[in-house]
Amino acid sequence: MSDATGASESSGAGENGPAGGNPAGDGPSGGKMARPVPTNRPSEADLRARLTPIQFEVTQRAGTERPFTGEYWNVFDDGTYRCIVCDLELFDSSTKFDAHCGWPSFYEALNRDRVTFIEDRSHGMVRVEVRCAGCDAHLGHVFPDGPAPTGDRYCMNSASLAFRPVGDAP
Repeated sequence: MSDATGASESSGAGENGPAGGNPAGDGPSGGKMARPVPTNRPSEADLRARLTPIQFEVTQRAGTERPFTGEYWNVFDDGTYRCIVCDLELFDSSTKFDAHCGWPSFYEALNRDRVTFIEDRSHGMVRVEVRCAGCDAHLGHVFPDGPAPTGDRYCMNSASLAFRPVGDAP
């Protein structure tokens, strides 16, 4: 279901994909799932002031942008993808691939300590939600149907990311 921001609640299609994850509690590639402890979480007032409505809906309410509408689904420039909330580097463009799903997809995080995994049993499915380890922002989901070398597909929302091209100063 969509709201005025253009975001939809996780629906079970596309970014939310087929039932993925592991009901036993393992994250992608055997990593353990754990509820993150936010270390860099801005106030709600600050977030509402600096994020667009779709960015707020996705990162703070676990919404999902519509497929093929996000800024980065079809961007393959060299650089890094950062959390839109806390600016933590999350993904390198060298791990990005076209999953034909309409969302930016990566086969691994820049560093596994930068993301956390949470079992998501909403909408009658079992999936693995991905959150920023720095601020607990919802990023998307990870599925076990990606390419080598990991076999993982981190299906992220563009609204949760900021892209920094190679050579741009922080």
